[in-house]
Amino acid sequence: MRPFVFSADGHIVEPPDLFLEGLPASMRSRAIHSEKRDDYLCTVSGEKVIFRMRMRTGPLADEATSMRGPDVAPARRALGHNNIPGRLQDMKDEGIDAEIVFPSLGLWTYALEDEDLELATTQVYNDWNNAFFRDHTDTFVRCAVIPVRNLNNAVSELKRVAAMGFTAAMVPSITMKGIPAYNDPAWDPVFEAGAQLGIAFVLHTGTGAENVVVERGPGAAVMNYTRQMGDAQNAIMALVAGGVLDRNPKAQIAVIESGASWLAGLSERMDEVYYAHQVFVRPKLSRKPGEIIRAQVKASFQYDRACIMSRSVTGHEALIWGSDYPHSEGTFPHTPEVLARLFDGIEISEREKADIVGGNAARLFRLNRPEFAVPA
Repeated sequence: MRPFVFSADGHIVEPPDLFLEGLPASMRSRAIHSEKRDDYLCTVSGEKVIFRMRMRTGPLADEATSMRGPDVAPARRALGHNNIPGRLQDMKDEGIDAEIVFPSLGLWTYALEDEDLELATTQVYNDWNNAFFRDHTDTFVRCAVIPVRNLNNAVSELKRVAAMGFTAAMVPSITMKGIPAYNDPAWDPVFEAGAQLGIAFVLHTGTGAENVVVERGPGAAVMNYTRQMGDAQNAIMALVAGGVLDRNPKAQIAVIESGASWLAGLSERMDEVYYAHQVFVRPKLSRKPGEIIRAQVKASFQYDRACIMSRSVTGHEALIWGSDYPHSEGTFPHTPEVLARLFDGIEISEREKADIVGGNAARLFRLNRPEFAVPA
């Protein structure tokens, strides 16, 4: 019998006019939307171009490829990038039983500098997300986007979405200019509210970045994507060393699409520095940094098996697998083959395998299935 598989990283493509139509009339001219400009697909808010991506042309335009080896055929198009029936079919074909779903356009919410526009945008997305998935909560975990330009808005929106039954909420991987860094006590009320409401915080890679294309020239494509794991490391370091997680021990965070093999090294390094330089350390923590990470931090991964090999440091409970559907850098449509090789050559129990590919995330995000219910 195969284990229950939960993908901790999936994306939905919102209706293209979601924010153009959903925001108050006074804000619609600054609504996030996509438009074609020459050879680029641009994400735009008012006069601001948030992100642009060169559109594919030629034989690969309609078929995504991925780095799974030279013998792997081009990937087929996803059926469920914007609808539930097609998504359920793709999940069945891939052997995925449930998933948490993140936005596409909504990932760029944190590029909005006006706090009222940011709040309204998150509420439009969260209301749409709730309506779209609320009849399928045994299969899909709804993840809210939380406004952060005003942290009072963050707390109020956490309470609003919790009342709808949301169990996950996204905050930026990178704290933008103008908001407190994650080592600032100003975040305490936000993480306290999340803990009390039973909402896990999610930091998806790239969110909060002014531009995900930082490196240019030779190797830039590899460097830009790889370096995003550093954003997750910085966020965890700040939340742990700054004491936010220590002061809110029931708060749970998950870093998504940043890999996980670095988590053990970060944990041990922080422990080493905390004690070697303790005369300089402020604030003093009630637990070792590594203990905080082990108790309160999860990291998603696709292929990087070294995180499984180093689970004696992090605990296997810290590891959550994700497919990144329907993105071309993800495992679709070769998920069964990826999962079949994931534990090759690693001495590991069947229980640990089942937790890593499904149980850990299902419990963290409180998937609406009785077998994953967590005692209060």
